[in-house]
Amino acid sequence: MFQIIGIVLLFAMVFGSYVLAGGKFGVIMHALPHEFMAIGGAGVAAFLISNSMPVIKGSLGGLGKTFAGPKWKKQDYKDLLSLLFQLTKTMKSKGVIALESHIEKPAESPIFQKYPKVLKDHFATDFICDTLRMMTMNLEDPHQIEDAMEKQLEKHHHEALAPAHALQNLADGLPALGIVAAVLGIVKTMGSITEPPEVLGGMIGGALVGTFLGVFLAYGLVGPFAARLNAIIDEEAAYYRIIRSVLVAHLHGNAAQISVEIGRGDIPSTAQPSFTEMEEALAAAPTDA
Repeated sequence: MFQIIGIVLLFAMVFGSYVLAGGKFGVIMHALPHEFMAIGGAGVAAFLISNSMPVIKGSLGGLGKTFAGPKWKKQDYKDLLSLLFQLTKTMKSKGVIALESHIEKPAESPIFQKYPKVLKDHFATDFICDTLRMMTMNLEDPHQIEDAMEKQLEKHHHEALAPAHALQNLADGLPALGIVAAVLGIVKTMGSITEPPEVLGGMIGGALVGTFLGVFLAYGLVGPFAARLNAIIDEEAAYYRIIRSVLVAHLHGNAAQISVEIGRGDIPSTAQPSFTEMEEALAAAPTDA
């Protein structure tokens, strides 16, 4: 919602001030199709040249994410903590053998099936199962497991940020592409130097539309979208850090409920359930699979 309001406000303030100052839209509208073709086309071409197909697809999906916001809501965090509570509780009360059927085939696990959104996220599911699998192989040093988990989180976060970085690179290049379009307009104007001043003025004004368009797209639209996507991905990363916090706390010998409380501290403030809400969610989560 705020993104739509921002876009409307952007166009209203920029072009409204131009009109109030006595500017004429005729010059802009006449030059806009050609300048947009040069700048937009060159920008898209550079974007395709500099990025792989997964990053391109991620960037297109990321534009939708900037409007939708982070995919993890308060209930999703409660579900994740409830899942980890059941897994660590089962491991502590019944031993690692009781977990093997759940972590080998999570899609068939009655514990995982209670939380379909967690199960649908392949990285979260694999991250949980791979870490628990290391524990079942007698790797019980909390520091070693925490280091291994941190490396996985860093790699995943680096890959997740690639679309945001690609959009930012595009934003950084658009002002220069606007100058390219403007220079081409000046070259065209110089080829018509014998024309009367009013014609040359219109041609120079059309050339300057290229500079304006490049800067406007870079700092008014593409750059802010890249920054918003970057912030969303950073916020979503907290979801996976919770897994690390809870499982490492479990390895340090804490009770399942204490481990979950430690993980609750990693939840972003805007989506963090209260202690009472989390306690009620855990009380409703059966520990027998």
